[in-house]
Amino acid sequence: MISHGSNGEKKAQKLYSTTKRALAFYDKQMLTCLNQAMQDFILRQEMVFIATSDGAGECDSSFRAGLPGFVRVLDEKTLIYPEYRGNGVMASIGNILENNHIGMMFIDFLESTVGLHVNGSVQIIENDQLLALPNLPDSMMADLSAKGGRKPERWIKISVCEAYVHCSKHIPLLAKLDKKIHWGTDNNMHKGGDYFNISKSRVPGNSIG
Repeated sequence: MISHGSNGEKKAQKLYSTTKRALAFYDKQMLTCLNQAMQDFILRQEMVFIATSDGAGECDSSFRAGLPGFVRVLDEKTLIYPEYRGNGVMASIGNILENNHIGMMFIDFLESTVGLHVNGSVQIIENDQLLALPNLPDSMMADLSAKGGRKPERWIKISVCEAYVHCSKHIPLLAKLDKKIHWGTDNNMHKGGDYFNISKSRVPGNSIG
């Protein structure tokens, strides 16, 4: 029998008297690999939320998106997704260089309103290393010849250690509208401009950070 859950989870379950419920969830809903239904679910998704932390445990959450199936399933224990050109901060990759664990949250807002958690360990794969990997989908080879912001700068390969459902009861059902995607753009307005008024927050006497 596989023991799921961190020591912190077990301590919280005991503190708040949820151990019995948690054990039932681990037994019925959690896997150490991706079954076929999970794989099919991932290949339909256009977005994923990721969580990483640095060597000191300082956390960061981020968002990745692409065409449906941009997160590829290489096998039941392995996922890989492209890193496109961003703002240059490299917050997630910086964390991965210090702490190679990742949490991924896929949410289907458009049909099932179900989520899928995938946790695992990470390896950064440069484009010139990609060809050495086995079982690569043909679509990944096509990505390498894409132009501009659609061409991946590198890849994030995940070795899955656990996968489990996020129930649908509080996930909203949304409708998708047309939006032009400006892949890899440096146009400030296309990126959202100064939406949060950072420039005004950094005037002398009112500096933040």
